[in-house]
Amino acid sequence: MRGSSVLIIEDDAALLRGLKDNFEGQNYRVQLARDGREGLCAALANPPDLVVLDIMLPKLNGYEVCGALRAKRLEMPIIMLTAKGREEDIIRGLELGADDYVTKPFSIRELLARAKAFLRRRETAALAVFQFGDCKLDFAAHKLFRNGREVTLTTKEFRLLEFFAKRPGRALTRDQILDAVWGNEIIVNDRSVDRCVTTLRAKIELDPRHPRYIQTIRDIGYRFECA
Repeated sequence: MRGSSVLIIEDDAALLRGLKDNFEGQNYRVQLARDGREGLCAALANPPDLVVLDIMLPKLNGYEVCGALRAKRLEMPIIMLTAKGREEDIIRGLELGADDYVTKPFSIRELLARAKAFLRRRETAALAVFQFGDCKLDFAAHKLFRNGREVTLTTKEFRLLEFFAKRPGRALTRDQILDAVWGNEIIVNDRSVDRCVTTLRAKIELDPRHPRYIQTIRDIGYRFECA
């Protein structure tokens, strides 16, 4: 969002300069840090609206910075920059509290679009009714309407859709979804998430085989896209 603040923590000078120029070009107020310790201190002293965080950093790595920010109950969106093909790195970062990731080399337009989407998220979280496409989700009434008609959801389907809708654009691992939707139930696994996603897609997607809203992230989990 225009006028929002972003803290970029990255030790590659050329990439840092390019990110700074592009975010400032979109009227963001930009803070820079070249190592993890400097970045953590900057975020704690003057919490930004958004953090762009490299994983491989001197002094403190990105995991340590992310974990420390969440331990302080700072809830700003965190987008990780990670090496391509390192799914275990991505999952670890997400489970420490990062919201999303982009893999190097990445499109700056994609990063800026994700930043904008996350900065809209706070507005969504406060809504009593969430609308996407031809669907309207009423959090208080625990009801979903599509084209004005109520769609019957199971308890798990509603909780899953609610979990997604309150985290638009965020990459979510299957373990995170299991913890939030299934809780302490004993006989559940990753397939439980996948089956529930399949039945939910059949109720909200125009073409469930080519979903618009519930996107699969290969080897990671899912992302809910409402834009």
